[in-house]
Amino acid sequence: MTAVLEISGLNKSFGGIKATDDLTLGVEAGELHAVIGPNGAGKTTLISQLTGMQKPDSGSVRFKGRDITAMAPYKRAHLGITRSFQITSLILGMSVLDNIALALQAREGHSFRFIRPAHALTHLRAEALALLDRVGLADKADQPTVALSHGEHRHMEIAIALASKAELMLLDEPMAGLGIEESAQMVELLRGIKGRHTILLIEHDMDAVFALADRISVLVYGHIIATGRPDEIRGNEAVQHAYLGEE
Repeated sequence: MTAVLEISGLNKSFGGIKATDDLTLGVEAGELHAVIGPNGAGKTTLISQLTGMQKPDSGSVRFKGRDITAMAPYKRAHLGITRSFQITSLILGMSVLDNIALALQAREGHSFRFIRPAHALTHLRAEALALLDRVGLADKADQPTVALSHGEHRHMEIAIALASKAELMLLDEPMAGLGIEESAQMVELLRGIKGRHTILLIEHDMDAVFALADRISVLVYGHIIATGRPDEIRGNEAVQHAYLGEE
């Protein structure tokens, strides 16, 4: 397999706290790689460094063999890296369709059609509707985004990530705030797209992680203590002690 994302010796400190501590990790092409760990382990700081929102103190990040450690966030997005957030980042005053069409328009670059909404562009509308159908929201296309449930907002964010045609999707707790039924729906959605996209998943829902992940890395106090297949991680004594618990 080919490593799409290579993280080597990544360090980031805030005062005396090491958010990432000599963190080394590789994510292979087409795999869904989950990063788990207790609160404060450094998971969101890791994601922020991968997107360029925070600069590491030392270490390197390589994407498809290219060093992107010092690259600006927008340039990483152009390379094919996209991120979803713990808190949804949608434009609630716009329709569901407009949110997706706007993401498609951003992917294409500036259209210079200042007086035409994105959804009015025929090719964008057709693709946006196809993406909404893929995430199970085609029937909500013309509804205002604010009217949808939290779980449906999460599905919209996946559609936006897909709209960017990202080669690497960084998903920061997509199950956060979801109920049992909504979590099950999100698992099915992610199961449907894994393999077509390389995914780095940060998640606290262990049922979802073990159902979806090809490999799992366990982050504790900014340091990876174990990486392996789900069955290997479940049976790892150090992981049980540090995070999963004896059961």
